[in-house]
Amino acid sequence: MKHLRTTISILILAFVIGCTPQEKPEKPLSKVVNESLAFAEKQSLLMAQSLKDQPTRLPKTIDQQGELETCGSEWWVSGFFPGVLWYLYENSNDKQLKDWATNYTLRVEDQQYTTDNHDVGFMIFCSFGNAYRLTNNEAYKKVIETASESLITRFNPMVGCIRSWDEAPWSKQWEFPVIIDNMMNLEMLLWAGKTFDNPEFIKVAETHANTTMKHHFRDDFSSYHVISYDTLTGEPEAKHTAQGYSHESAWARGQAWGLYGYVMMYREWGNQAYLKQAVNIADFILNHPNLPEDKIPYWDFNAPDIPEALRDASAGAIICSALIELSGYVSGKKSADYLAVAEKQLRTLSSREYLADLGKSGNFILKHSVGHMPNGTEIDVPLTYADYYYVEALMRMKKLQ
Repeated sequence: MKHLRTTISILILAFVIGCTPQEKPEKPLSKVVNESLAFAEKQSLLMAQSLKDQPTRLPKTIDQQGELETCGSEWWVSGFFPGVLWYLYENSNDKQLKDWATNYTLRVEDQQYTTDNHDVGFMIFCSFGNAYRLTNNEAYKKVIETASESLITRFNPMVGCIRSWDEAPWSKQWEFPVIIDNMMNLEMLLWAGKTFDNPEFIKVAETHANTTMKHHFRDDFSSYHVISYDTLTGEPEAKHTAQGYSHESAWARGQAWGLYGYVMMYREWGNQAYLKQAVNIADFILNHPNLPEDKIPYWDFNAPDIPEALRDASAGAIICSALIELSGYVSGKKSADYLAVAEKQLRTLSSREYLADLGKSGNFILKHSVGHMPNGTEIDVPLTYADYYYVEALMRMKKLQ
């Protein structure tokens, strides 16, 4: 009887286990990447076609009614959608994508002459930089050189940085403001310096990166958003975080810009100090107790309403793209850890939680980004630069695979 009861118990247990819904095996990462790129292509073609009759407009976000909000070439995000189209063309070699990429790239051509905006690098290198990389069209190359000449007019040798904002009403509190985002514009200068054999471009980029490394970061390698400099002494006169929760908080996208910026500086210039800085920033982000399990950060690592605080997909996408590249510059466990986090971020961003429905969300690819929380603008909406760095991360991961 005892053996019979044991046998019956085993059979019942086996039956129960067999009837319990089993967790589905995780989809291969290569499939996630390819499916996400295919969706991004469909959505971006819809976006491109939606603005075909507005030849000076580019996508920015959506408004409170869910309608597409556009911008002119002068707005800092204008170069991102052309860049998305170029990445997608690189992936599929679809002539339709190339035609649209060319169309939207030319919409920002006038920004090569802009000297009152530190984001010329974003505008021109995300668009014309990718265009030249994929086509070798000399006309694109010349635009990048002109834009680089324009950008360095904002450099102050005493400060050692490129000025970010001019004297807009909301920025008059700062004498010479430099934001961490400005690290991203240095890529164009370094590329142009090497391509056109112009040491001035390289010197400006290197000096800006070194000054930022000295003054923008706290002891734990988190970053302020804005450092304002005294132009007479070249020393900081204010350290603020304009788009974060507080001046001493770690605004998520600011941390992402810093990480990406120093990974890029190491790639382009090979200085080990830049690699060390990138690793320190990455370790701050990945070891932060407020980084969620799915690795998409809250809009600020110190937001007071965590865990209910809004996430920022744009920060997640930028960090993801940077970590994929950084994993190739370090070895062993660090490399594996960075790549594992990037994979988790890609899987999260490619899930139904963050990926838009086809033809919805203004035809943007990702949902749930935060632009400027303290200002109450672009809150929990798609953002064109979130799409750009997400597609870039997908392409980088695909190349690794």
